[in-house]
Amino acid sequence: MFFKRLFSRSNLELKINDGGRAAAGYKGQAGDCVVRSIAIATGISYQKIYDDLFKANEEFRNTSKTKLARSLKERADSPRTGTHRVVLKKYLKKLGWKWTPTMFIGKGCKVHLKKEELPLGTLIVSCSKHLTVVINGVLHDTSDCSRNGTRCVYGYWTK
Repeated sequence: MFFKRLFSRSNLELKINDGGRAAAGYKGQAGDCVVRSIAIATGISYQKIYDDLFKANEEFRNTSKTKLARSLKERADSPRTGTHRVVLKKYLKKLGWKWTPTMFIGKGCKVHLKKEELPLGTLIVSCSKHLTVVINGVLHDTSDCSRNGTRCVYGYWTK
């Protein structure tokens, strides 16, 4: 017999937070989790981060000699459609954030998007194709992305 769980195993409280996206005048759906997460975690305005990442994406596309950069089109500069990991890493390091990996090749998933598996403080958390923020056990995002506590955490940024 199969019983559906009636509660979330995540135990992270959810605070709906768009990082100032609506206040900046943006509407509709977008793949801008990087901008939203950095805005929430740092307190820097959504628009400032959006503009910074737009320029950083453009610079990466135009100056990097990598195969990825050469394959990108101009429309990929918009943080609305995502930000490349290389650009994200450089930007957060510039802001003074430090990366802590939690998943390693061949080791499987050890840390999930659950309160007891994450440290206290402000974390910019990297999951599969998503970035979110957890502040002292409270998930700040536009929806519950924890997959009931089963979503794997690749690593997180801390100040």
